Amino acid sequence: MAPRKGKAQQEQQQISLAPPIAEGQNRFGVAHIFASFNDTFVHVTDLSGRETIVRITGGMKVKADRDEASPYAAMLAAQDVSERCKALNINALHIKLRATGGTRTKTPGPGAQSALRALARSGMKIGRIEDVTPIPSDCTRRKGGRRGRRL
Repeated sequence: MAPRKGKAQQEQQQISLAPPIAEGQNRFGVAHIFASFNDTFVHVTDLSGRETIVRITGGMKVKADRDEASPYAAMLAAQDVSERCKALNINALHIKLRATGGTRTKTPGPGAQSALRALARSGMKIGRIEDVTPIPSDCTRRKGGRRGRRL
């Protein structure tokens, strides 16, 4: 039995999920990288920040709970994000890097640098890099008590 003609024509058409862009033109998105000591989120939105394009965490890429915040898991998450962005014709990203902040630590977790490096190595152009860690101006008491955490 001969194959149907309708299916052969559908396979030849390439499906594009986004409008085409001219050669040499950049289409920007915003990559919100949240790197805590328990997990790393790589979340790409449009420029306004309202529409989520893709969000992948380190915990989605590895099996063990202890590896969620590792640089390797962050690298795998960033590679998946860049593939999805390229499918949607987003070829440049502004980076907003965030640590836990508030009354907790203000330093980003171990996955922050490797996620940023993986985005750059995958061919994404990097626009601006901004630190958006929440810094308290006056806040509630920090945990640990008067004499601090004793080891």
